[in-house]
Amino acid sequence: MNRPKIFESAEREVIYGENVTIVRPSNLYECFLDDNTFVGPFVEIQKGVKIGKRTKVQSHAFICELVTIGEDCFIGHGVCFINDLFAEGGPANGNRSLWKETMIGNRVSIGSNATILPVNICDDVVIGAGAVITKDITESGVYVGNPARLIKK
Repeated sequence: MNRPKIFESAEREVIYGENVTIVRPSNLYECFLDDNTFVGPFVEIQKGVKIGKRTKVQSHAFICELVTIGEDCFIGHGVCFINDLFAEGGPANGNRSLWKETMIGNRVSIGSNATILPVNICDDVVIGAGAVITKDITESGVYVGNPARLIKK
């Protein structure tokens, strides 16, 4: 009988600030979590991600490489960050030069099940549940929909 490869969830080579809370199981590796951050269960935070002070990441979120999140942010349940835009018609298949970065400002709240493509989001933004962010957000306000649009300044 064949046996599958089995990997355990783990925290590996994470740099922690003070008073960080992590609820297991979570999969965190080679990332930075600043002071007073919270990471809920079933979260994956990949290599090189930086998360600012007092930010909360709720359950089932996926934060891929090349993402930086500011201070006092809220990342809702099931939020998914994307770094590969399928620039050549399909997955980059390990060609990291095709990946793009995402920068999230301070005091940004992202509702449950939102999808964040590689963009820059300024400070003081609310993103509604289920929104799909496809372009940079340069004006504070509330954004909803697919693709997301500003509904309130």
